[in-house]
Parts: sequence; C-alpha cells; structure tokens
Amino acid sequence: MRQASRMPRPNFTLPSATLLLTVTYPSSYPDEPPFLDLSLPPSAPKPLHLDLTLDRAPLLSSLTPTITENLGMAMVFTLVATLQEEIEKLIRDRIAAVQKAKDREAEEAEVKENAKFHGERVTRESFLAWREKFQAEIAAREEDEERARKEGESRVRGAKKEDKLTGRELWEKGMVGKETEEEDLAAMEEGVEGMKVG
Repeated sequence: MRQASRMPRPNFTLPSATLLLTVTYPSSYPDEPPFLDLSLPPSAPKPLHLDLTLDRAPLLSSLTPTITENLGMAMVFTLVATLQEEIEKLIRDRIAAVQKAKDREAEEAEVKENAKFHGERVTRESFLAWREKFQAEIAAREEDEERARKEGESRVRGAKKEDKLTGRELWEKGMVGKETEEEDLAAMEEGVEGMKVG
C-alpha cells in the first residue's frame, strides 16, 4: 500500500455553502476507492441550509454508486461533481421545505382571517329566532322613545306652567296692584304725547 497523502481539492461554492472535500488515495488507487472526508474550511461561514454534523455521512454515502461505477479509473473529478449535485439537491429540498412551511403558515393565517367573515349558517329556525329577538329589540326601543317623548312633553308643559304665574303670585311678588288707576292713565297720556304724528 502506498503512503496515503491528503490532497485538498479545490473548494466548490454554492449559493450559501463553501465546503472542503479531502481525498486520501490508497496505494492501489484507482482499483480501490479513495478515502473521503467533507469539512468546512476554517475561515468559511456556517452554511445556512446545511449542517455537516448531520449531513456528512448521508452525503458521503451518496457517492458509493459513483465510486463503484468508476473503479479502475480516475474518479475524483466525477466524485466532486456528484457531491456538488447532491449538496445542491439537499439545499434545494431544504429551501423548498422552508418555503412550504411559510406557505402553509400563510395559508393558515389566511384561513383564520377569512373565518372572521363566515358567521353562523342561517337556517329557518335561526332566522326566526333572530327575527323574534330583533322585533323585540325594536319594540323596546320604540317604547323607550315614546316614554322619553311623553316625559319631554310633560317637562315642557311643566316648564310653561312654571313660567306663568297666577294673579295671586304676581300680587305677592309685588308685580301688580301697587300702582293706582290714575297713575296708569297719566303714564298712558305721557306715552301718547311722546307719539306725536307729524
């Protein structure tokens, strides 16, 4: 067996992931499959839709059919292309799942919003019950308005009666009776003299 050397292959970039595929060649390569490892470069940000702790094993095992097909010839380039397709598929599936969840939430919110506009189904019995209740409310309102109108009229009449004083009340208050008839006539004559027609 030849000494295995770790040769990092060029990074490949996806819309949201940069990964490092490390290939270690056995002594009888290409008749034996290479040893593969998938990792994040030290300076690379964590991919948004990819978790290598969970996804490393499934991604590397997805390369098994490609390795089997290509035994006996150089296969690293084919493995990188296959791995890139698998990662892109995995990311697309996860983005689609996130979008589907958002769509489902939006649909549920819309259904909940539309539920406000759907009331109780109207049947003959429910309509008749509503109608009876409505007519009772109208009758009660009309009675209240009639009572208020009558109370208002009695208040107005009471106010008019209070405004008009009886003769005795006028006398007691000193509003009448203190002047004599002669004074009344004198005041009238003065008023007539002040109205000379010219």
